[in-house]
Amino acid sequence: MHRTHVDPSTRMGYLAWQTVHVMGARLERALRSLDLTTAQHNALQHVAWTPGISAAEIARRTGFTPQSMGAAVGALVDRGLLARRDHPSSRRTVQLTITDSGEELAARAREVVERLDREALAVLAPAERAVIHSLLLRVLAELNPDALPSSDRREAGSAAV
Repeated sequence: MHRTHVDPSTRMGYLAWQTVHVMGARLERALRSLDLTTAQHNALQHVAWTPGISAAEIARRTGFTPQSMGAAVGALVDRGLLARRDHPSSRRTVQLTITDSGEELAARAREVVERLDREALAVLAPAERAVIHSLLLRVLAELNPDALPSSDRREAGSAAV
């Protein structure tokens, strides 16, 4: 039996997976200086963007397990960066809000992410970055629309036309 071996660099999934893992490792290292894990960073940013969001909703949006997101949120609450409050109409849902110190840390973490993005994408021309951004929005809108704010979902949908 003859087997044909395919160069993995010809597969988009392989390239995306490799890119995600390299970028993720760089992000993890950079966030350590802020005493944040990637799950904690995601929780902090999502609460800053969507006050009142639940840990379960953050987990759906980010792809973290509910258990790991719950642990991340718990650590942020313990550090005084997030606060929990009861949902006005659902006893089972706890809403999260960001504290002033949490907002300061979230802003510092956004600067770290922006720097990493600039460094990683410096090899691309601005027009190329715009095309990749648009294409990634479309793919993500198809695979996990919950990961995108509604404005980005609309943008991804209109880009598909």
